Amino acid sequence: MAISKPATREIPTFWQRGSVRRMFQGIVGVLLVMIFGVIGYVANGWTLFDAVYMVVITMSTVGYGEVHPVITTAARVHTMIIIALGSVAVAYMLAGFVQFLAEGEIRTLLGYQRMRRQIEQLCGHTIVAGFGRVGMLVADDLVAAGLSLVVIEPSDERIADIERHGLLYVQGDATEEQVLAEAGLLRAKTLVTALPSDAETVFITLTARQMAPNVVIVARAEQPTTLKKLRQAGADHVVLPSAIGARRIVSLLTNPSVVEFAELVTQNSHLAIEMDDLPIKAGSTLHRMTLRDADIGRRTGVIVIAIKRADGRVEFPPTGDEPFGVDDKIVILGRRENLVQFREQFGS
Repeated sequence: MAISKPATREIPTFWQRGSVRRMFQGIVGVLLVMIFGVIGYVANGWTLFDAVYMVVITMSTVGYGEVHPVITTAARVHTMIIIALGSVAVAYMLAGFVQFLAEGEIRTLLGYQRMRRQIEQLCGHTIVAGFGRVGMLVADDLVAAGLSLVVIEPSDERIADIERHGLLYVQGDATEEQVLAEAGLLRAKTLVTALPSDAETVFITLTARQMAPNVVIVARAEQPTTLKKLRQAGADHVVLPSAIGARRIVSLLTNPSVVEFAELVTQNSHLAIEMDDLPIKAGSTLHRMTLRDADIGRRTGVIVIAIKRADGRVEFPPTGDEPFGVDDKIVILGRRENLVQFREQFGS
C-alpha cells in the first residue's frame, strides 16, 4: 500500500520565531559593528582597551568624551560609520525585543514548558489528533467522562480554541514521530485521529502503530474506500461520520422510538442510564463462572446485553451456559449506581 505523506505546514520552533530571529540578527549586527570599530581604531594606533571603550560610548551615545582626539579625516569617517551602523543594529535588536514582549512569547513559552511537564506525567491517556469539529466534540466528551487527554493540532487559530477549553496540547504535525512522542504516545492508551484528510489519517495510523504496537487507534475516515487502508495501516476501529449520520437519519424515519431509547442510554440524561463493556480479568470473580451462576441481574440490577468472547465470537443474546474466560467482555446496561455496584461485586 503506497501512501505518500501529505503536505503540511511546518510549525516554527522557538528559534525560528520571527521576533527571536530579529533579536539574534540584531545582536550579531551589533557585535560585527563593534569588531569593525575596534579594528579601525587599533589601526589608527589606539590600544585595544581604548578602542573598545570608544566603540561602546559611540554606539551607546552616552557622550562621555573622546578617548583620543579624533582629528584625522579617516578617524572621523570611521566614527561616523560606527554611529550609523551601530544605530541601525541597536534599533533592529530593540525592535525584535519589543515585539517579543508585545506578543507575549515569554509567557507563552513558560506556559508551554509547564504544560509539557504535565504531559510527561500522564499515563494511560487519550491523544486526539486534530481539533476541528469532530476533534472538539471528542475532546469535550472525554473531559465530561473524566478522562485525561492531549490534543495535537498544527493550526495557530485552533490552538487558541484549545487553550480556551483548558486542554493540554502539542502544537505540531501529528504525522511526525517527534510530535507523537511529545504527546506521550508510548504511554497513551488510545489515539483518536479526527482529521478531515484521509491521507493524513492513514499516515498518522501507520506512524503510531510502528511506534506503539499496543495503543488502541480509533481513526476517522471520510471515504468508505479508506476503511480498508486504515485497517491495513493498523487502526483498531474506523469511524465514518457520514455513514453514521446517514444511518441515523434512516433510523429516525423508520424506528424513532428505538433511536430515542439509544440516545437515552448513550448520552448523559437525567435517568443516568449507561451502557458499558467490561473485560474479564484473571482476578475477577466472574472468571470461570457462567452467566447463569453469576446471577448478575438479581445481585446488581444491571442487564447483560451481550458477551464478546476473547476469540471474537459475540453471544447476543447471551445463553448463560458457557463459563467466562480471560479477556472476554461483558456488555451491560443499567443505572450508574448499579454499574458501580457491579464493579465492586465482580472486581472488573
